[in-house]
Order: sequence, then C-alpha cells, then structure tokens
Amino acid sequence: MAAKPGPSGPAAHTAAAPAPASPQIQLIPASAEGALDAAEEAVDLLLDSGRAPGEVLVITTGEQHPWATHELTFGEASYWAQHDAGDDVFYADASAVGRATTRPVVVVAVNSGPDSSAATVLPLALGRAGALLIVCGDPQQINSVLGAGV
Repeated sequence: MAAKPGPSGPAAHTAAAPAPASPQIQLIPASAEGALDAAEEAVDLLLDSGRAPGEVLVITTGEQHPWATHELTFGEASYWAQHDAGDDVFYADASAVGRATTRPVVVVAVNSGPDSSAATVLPLALGRAGALLIVCGDPQQINSVLGAGV
C-alpha cells in the first residue's frame, strides 16, 4: 500500500513555526518644523531607557540632521564607516535609507521634503526596523502611507 501524500513530521513542524514579528510602530504627532525635535526627544528617551546608541537609526525626509551634515564634511567614506561600525546613533536622509542596514530601532522625522518622500521612506524604514519604528510627523500623512490607525 502506498503512503498517503502529505507533509512529513519535520515539514509540518517548520510550517507551524511562527513568522518573524513585524516591528511595533509608534507615531509621535509633530509638524514638519517640529519633527526633527520630536525625533531627537525620542532618541534621548530611547537612550535613557537603556537602548544602546548603535541600535538606533534616524532618517529625515527633509533637511538633514545637523550631525549628518557635519559628518559628511569629512567625506562619504568616513560617514558610512561610522554607520558600518554601528557604535553610535546614525543619522541619514531619505536618499540614503536604501544603503542603511537594519537596526533594532528606526526613528523617522517627516520634516518636509517632497510629498512623495514620506511615501517612499516609510515602507523602507519599516523594513529596516528590527523591533520598533518611531515616526515623527503629521499623523494624517503617516497613516495614509502606513495604514489607518497607526
């Protein structure tokens, strides 16, 4: 008699394994002008609560964070070497999010920029966030990109 087709024991067990959890999303309402300050406060709270600086990536959709602007004066190679070292909070603008690697926490400051910037950056940022995505900006704009009720 032929064996019944179907999954074997180990395959069935693998199929039942839980899927990786998606990151938690936290929204901090802020105007475009106040989004960067809100992101800075979020980073301070993360560090004060015990997060290691190297676990945090901050992305801006408009004007770059002053740290990124300063560090880029030393050249792209030096700037990205700091990212790769993973020792400190890293600040990048929307155009660089594709190059950034996954970190446990990603903070996005929706501080103006083109309307399409948030729509492009937020899904990428969600993909880079291991445990938590914090988005600082206009709730209506953010909900329209990430889904209502965020």
